[in-house]
Amino acid sequence: MTGLSTRQREILWHRAQGLTGPQIARHMSLAVATISYHERIICHTLRATNITHAVHLGHLAHLIGARPDCGDRAAYLRHLRRHEPTCPACKAANAEHGIAQRAGQLKEAI
Repeated sequence: MTGLSTRQREILWHRAQGLTGPQIARHMSLAVATISYHERIICHTLRATNITHAVHLGHLAHLIGARPDCGDRAAYLRHLRRHEPTCPACKAANAEHGIAQRAGQLKEAI
């Protein structure tokens, strides 16, 4: 996957929903400076020129799903349990999990 943390993916998701930095800071109980810091890291990691460009690249790379916690295998399984349509970010994470499992990179659950 990418080098984005769960918090950074959540910030990117909130930006995709149209929230401003101060709104995200209030929602996540963080300082506005912390949001700005994470947005700089997001832009650097995705090689975006600004946060709007990062949101666009995040959509293209299927990093942004229907919910802020979408984009990993657990969220994919949650969609299935709830009989929800799976978002592209979760589908991509499930595909990566399958590839890693077939390559022997994952340990089987006991």
